[in-house]
Amino acid sequence: MDNKSKDSKTYPVLSRVDVPDDIRKLNVNELKNLCDDIREFIVETISHTGGHLGAGLGAVELTVALHYVFDTPKDKLIWDVGHQGYPHKIITGRKEVFHTIRQLGGISGFLKPSESGYDTFGAGHASTAISAALGIATARDLSKEKYRVIAVVGDGAMTGGMAYEAMNNAGLQKRNLIVVLNDNNMSIGPNVWAVSNYFTELIAHPSYNRFKSNVWELTHKLDTLGDRIRKLASRVEEGLKVIITPGILFEALGFRYFGPVNGHNIPKLIKIFSDIKDLSGPILVHVITRKGKGYKPAEEDDQALHGVTPFDKTTGLSVKKEGAKPTYTEVFGESIVRLAKENPKIIGITAAMPEGTGLDKLRDEIPERFFDVGIAEQHAVTFAAGLAISGYVPVVAIYSTFLQRAFDQIVHDV
Repeated sequence: MDNKSKDSKTYPVLSRVDVPDDIRKLNVNELKNLCDDIREFIVETISHTGGHLGAGLGAVELTVALHYVFDTPKDKLIWDVGHQGYPHKIITGRKEVFHTIRQLGGISGFLKPSESGYDTFGAGHASTAISAALGIATARDLSKEKYRVIAVVGDGAMTGGMAYEAMNNAGLQKRNLIVVLNDNNMSIGPNVWAVSNYFTELIAHPSYNRFKSNVWELTHKLDTLGDRIRKLASRVEEGLKVIITPGILFEALGFRYFGPVNGHNIPKLIKIFSDIKDLSGPILVHVITRKGKGYKPAEEDDQALHGVTPFDKTTGLSVKKEGAKPTYTEVFGESIVRLAKENPKIIGITAAMPEGTGLDKLRDEIPERFFDVGIAEQHAVTFAAGLAISGYVPVVAIYSTFLQRAFDQIVHDV
């Protein structure tokens, strides 16, 4: 049996999909089955190669819906970082070489424009997608071209200040730009879900937006009374948003907010993207997903299975050689705990990487002296400088590639 025949039996729908045009030929049930196939394909492959697991599993339906609704690669899809980009790679012509991911001579673990025309922008650091998307949207408008620009940003990236700098500027520019917030870290009650979903469907519906536009045009003919009507209507709509949706911050930055939307419901995702894709101005769609979705070990421990070495598919546990030496990360983590127990002035600081740096051990044993500041390397370093000048001994653990962001703080503040 050749590989093509084997794949058609193992992944019956995925075997028929190479590029997004193939997805647009599928019905809703086939799209759901495609998502199941993609998840199985990712788990099977990454269990052998290692890589980033949880974020991609959580973004499968979102990825499929985006490529189904938007005309990629003409419409520009920008992914923040790339951890959530594995499903995107699989359905944009790289399925057959996905097993080479992060291998010598293989495909990149991140989005890479030189690798595919579907990879609009390359990134390895978080919080950059909205800035890049705004730049692309500005270039589009200056060139008088017609296409949509969509940035997909994880909730982790929204702990980085650059994301808000970009949103603030986008709100001022008022360009047509869509930001999809892939939120896999939010707990929301069922009643809030129900009311919020209804309200989102209402304000996103084309009929509502046509009616609103017609009413606005009519009130412009009513002079002072028209101004009062518009102000009252806006206050009512904004008041409802404040009460029943969590998007007031984004509205304050100049974005129209839609959500939260169930990020694992294909029909709802297709509907919301279809409804908002031609609206004017900056739009934010808030999508709730579950990291590790569909693979039990990743759902139960999304941190441990964020970035992985080869692992046992049944248990989710890493495959380690017998007698393997401890890693540098393990040695550092254990050492910092030992030193912190001896010196009450030692403080551990990380920028959203407790497990990756080994500071999770300090977090678990002496939590009051552990600080995770989010994806904010600049703040982390100057925060440490403030502690140091006050007599404490801060230990800042940041990956070298991310520390580039804090060079100014190291030189100026430390």
